[in-house]
Amino acid sequence: MNATISARRVSTMFLATVIGLVACGGGSSGSTPTTSVPSTVPETTTTVSPSTLPETTTTTIPVPVMPLTGLPVVDEAAAVRPAIVAKIDNHPGARPQSGLNSADIVYEENVEKWTRFAAVFHSTGSDPVGPLRSGRTQDIDLVTSLNKPLFLWSGGNASVTSAIGKSSLVNMSASAASNGGGFFRSTDKKAPHNLFSKTTNIWALDGGRGGTPPPQFTYRDASTGVTGTEVAGLKLTMDGSMRAAWRWNADTGKFLRFHDSTPHADAEGSQVAFDNVVVIQCEYTISAADPRSPEAQTVGTGPVWVYSAGTVVEGTWNRPDNMSPWNLEDSKGNPIGLTPGRTWVELIRAGQAVVVPAGSDFDAVAWP
Repeated sequence: MNATISARRVSTMFLATVIGLVACGGGSSGSTPTTSVPSTVPETTTTVSPSTLPETTTTTIPVPVMPLTGLPVVDEAAAVRPAIVAKIDNHPGARPQSGLNSADIVYEENVEKWTRFAAVFHSTGSDPVGPLRSGRTQDIDLVTSLNKPLFLWSGGNASVTSAIGKSSLVNMSASAASNGGGFFRSTDKKAPHNLFSKTTNIWALDGGRGGTPPPQFTYRDASTGVTGTEVAGLKLTMDGSMRAAWRWNADTGKFLRFHDSTPHADAEGSQVAFDNVVVIQCEYTISAADPRSPEAQTVGTGPVWVYSAGTVVEGTWNRPDNMSPWNLEDSKGNPIGLTPGRTWVELIRAGQAVVVPAGSDFDAVAWP
């Protein structure tokens, strides 16, 4: 073995000397090379087959997003906590409300008179939030798909309370949450329109009973364009002659809410503004808990109008059961993607909303 290594060393030294001498051949004209490479030495060529080259692939790692807005996660703890569903009053005596502009999703539903909001908090909270009012049996099917949400309400009659208790909603009424829920009565409003709470307190009381909510809508990515028809907004006349309007504001990229023609401001003085307004037309039946109370049927299918990025897309909504998110499709059966951000959902009866076309006089369009 030692002889072999020595022979290799000699051979290597020889080749190095030969290469060095050949390189010296390009020196001054007075020098003459003493050694040349024999013409009989074969050239060595190395060919690399394309199949042996390593493949270069680019993998795009998805950016984690918040489930109820489709926006990037900035607070990992918030991303996994349960959702809070706060039942907020919309009686004139309850305005201005606290928390609407902080909710990821707000459902507006017909009740006995006026309307009521089911405001869903997950990405951010609101301290305070309210005024809080009673729940309805229609809330169970509406928000069960949020995976054991913390149901924040003032309470209800025995039948509604029993139905909530038998559901997967976590009861966070004023009596169930007790002193730890941060409940208080404000002095600037009259009862029953002055009960408030704090989402910070409600999350602290969870104790592992709630679950992280799954996405409720499909959102567009940055490369997907908007295919809807341009609009100025929409008008609604819901139960109790409650009139509301949404006007598209290109400067802010949001739809702004009005009561009649008056801006709907929150308690901080900011107008209620959302990235998307989804109008769900559904049937209303009579609640088994109270013959005076309407009950929105949010399991099934029906027409939908999706207002997003200054456009509207008409299509169909579908939910096979109350654990399912909203499946929204256009007339061709394609999913309707929302703008990542906050979404307001109007649960209307047939004929309670009208589109205001782009370029038209908003005030001249008749209320439905």
